[in-house]
Amino acid sequence: MKPVYFIFLSLGLAIFCLVMAPMVGVQPIGWSSVFNPRGAGTGELLFWQIRVPRVLAAFLAGAGLSVAGAAFQALFRNPLATPFTLGVSSAASLGAAIHMRLGLSFPFFGFPDVCLTSFISALGAILLVYGITMAKGGFSTARLLLAGVAISFLFSSLIMVVHFTSDANDAFRLLRRLMGSLSASEFDTVAALFPVAILGSIFLASLAWELDLLTLGEELAVSRGVEGETVRRKIFFVTCLMEGVVVALCGPIGFVGLMIPHICRLLIGGSHRFLLPASFLMGGSFLTGCDTLARTVLSPAELPVGIITALIGGPFFLWLLLGSKSHELEI
Repeated sequence: MKPVYFIFLSLGLAIFCLVMAPMVGVQPIGWSSVFNPRGAGTGELLFWQIRVPRVLAAFLAGAGLSVAGAAFQALFRNPLATPFTLGVSSAASLGAAIHMRLGLSFPFFGFPDVCLTSFISALGAILLVYGITMAKGGFSTARLLLAGVAISFLFSSLIMVVHFTSDANDAFRLLRRLMGSLSASEFDTVAALFPVAILGSIFLASLAWELDLLTLGEELAVSRGVEGETVRRKIFFVTCLMEGVVVALCGPIGFVGLMIPHICRLLIGGSHRFLLPASFLMGGSFLTGCDTLARTVLSPAELPVGIITALIGGPFFLWLLLGSKSHELEI
């Protein structure tokens, strides 16, 4: 498919998801509620105060994860690479676990205080991985990957320690958070995700040419005037910060940053001039659809959206591995 056509198709799908997803749920919503945002009825409150911010948060989180995943895959020249690989998700989850375990409580501009603790932990992991990588001299992707994997395993083991020593209530809350959920999303969540997803995506899109060259090889990129280490450093910090904010607000939601960029790459090729906007739109639509399914498939009960993305993502990669050669994992 021509990239421009695919982007317009993705834009139409995104608009459809944003319009229709708030209408879907256990309680039906009439059009009168949609066009009466200041109404005090049950339908108006449900639509504007609960479903709309949740759908917007899902779209922005999915878009940010997908764009970050596409950039990270170019950085490592590996379609299985995401900022999750470097321990950002594990660190954010560890911060939330410690916060719950210690029963911390402090105000933070209307946001749940656990989100701040989680983000600080993610930021600490980013700086720790960067420091370990630079300690050996130079910003090497190989050292970056090894340091990130080691930190990820360390933090994951510490999460298990905190989970094991928690009481039943805190252990359940931690388990729910580790599954990834958008159920607590409000307009404050949207306000925090919006600049991260939009500005981060715009910044990465400005590096589309450099990302294309890095994908082809660092020697070629350097020969074309790309400052390899500087560009890699920028991509590392921006993608990890995007991932850290999403995990801090929504919990770890896997497979979005892996699966969506790979699907877009199969359909329109690897040019990041088209791949990044396509990943933004498709990632947002995908997570919006998954969250809609999560809150309706077992209604009135609700599944964490991370379960839905994992149930879809696992078989998807099995299909890639067992499918035809045209679907092989390559970048």
